[in-house]
Amino acid sequence: MTTKQRKIIHIDCDCFYAAIEMRDDPRLRNRPLAVGGDPGKRGVIATCNYEARTYGVHSAMASAYAKKLCPDLLIVPGRMQVYKDVSVAIQAIFHEYTPLVQPLSLDEAFLDVTDSPACHGSATLIAREIRQRVEDTQGITVSAGVAPNKFLAKIASDWNKPDGLKVILPEEVDDFVLALPVNQLHGVGKVTAARLHKLGVDTCAELRVWRKQDLAREFGSFGERLWELARGIDNRPVVVDRVRQSVSVENTYEHDLPDLQSCLGALPPLLDKLAQRLGRLDGGYRVSKPFIKLKFHDFTQTTLEQAGAPITPQGFEQLCSQAFARGGRPVRLIGVGVRLDNAHTPLGEQLLLF
Repeated sequence: MTTKQRKIIHIDCDCFYAAIEMRDDPRLRNRPLAVGGDPGKRGVIATCNYEARTYGVHSAMASAYAKKLCPDLLIVPGRMQVYKDVSVAIQAIFHEYTPLVQPLSLDEAFLDVTDSPACHGSATLIAREIRQRVEDTQGITVSAGVAPNKFLAKIASDWNKPDGLKVILPEEVDDFVLALPVNQLHGVGKVTAARLHKLGVDTCAELRVWRKQDLAREFGSFGERLWELARGIDNRPVVVDRVRQSVSVENTYEHDLPDLQSCLGALPPLLDKLAQRLGRLDGGYRVSKPFIKLKFHDFTQTTLEQAGAPITPQGFEQLCSQAFARGGRPVRLIGVGVRLDNAHTPLGEQLLLF
């Protein structure tokens, strides 16, 4: 019995927040623009247009540093409700083609159109039509990737950005993957890429030489995943109802927190917000373990989580103390959160611990 070849589309809006700002105010076009926080108050860039990116500006960068790279950069505050409204309208278009839509964020989503009758069943034509409809109705552009699986579709959507379309046909997968740099593989970050480069592996062609058991020895459970990706294999389905893995809150401080005591003093309001967010979850989740993230003044960061640690203010204080000891430097950002299990244990029992 043969399995039907899947048809997956990955849609990614081009510089989403910035594109909406340029749409609504044409004076912002054709100049370096970013959406983010005040450079004088520890603001962070949420996104920027392509003119700004030519200077090296990118999302998650400190606004003050972005201004150093691009002195003419205009940073405007975000309008989240406007962005959410546009996202809802775009996703409504997706659902006209398939019920199998997996949003990854406000500005990107996977679509499984394997069984969609639209456009004579052509995933390529569906992607083209969606791109045109988004531009016509919302005044912004999106890029799309079409491929037999999620891994390749996501890579393809970035291939011809902005306002691009890349199609990888089933018969083209092997040649396409062979030439891919390993740092483009899903889940390969800077650390794993550096380890692969040190082993003399720069492309998927070089990665394919490795046996699955040898990759498992070097990279643990992720080694088997590397073996599959190097062959263009990705069997992950498009998941309509996503299960939350964690809940967290964080804050970037206008002035560095100079020592541990200052960090501990900043925890109570963060824990209050965390408890509020947990209270909005349904009862199908159970808290499994707490975690804390500290970003130091030099932008290095550490995350510490501990199974079995108490979900209490005192428990978070202990985690904070251990995390601070890893850096021992002034702190610019603190994040607190909990990992979740999808269980039928009432979450309210955990909330009492706060």
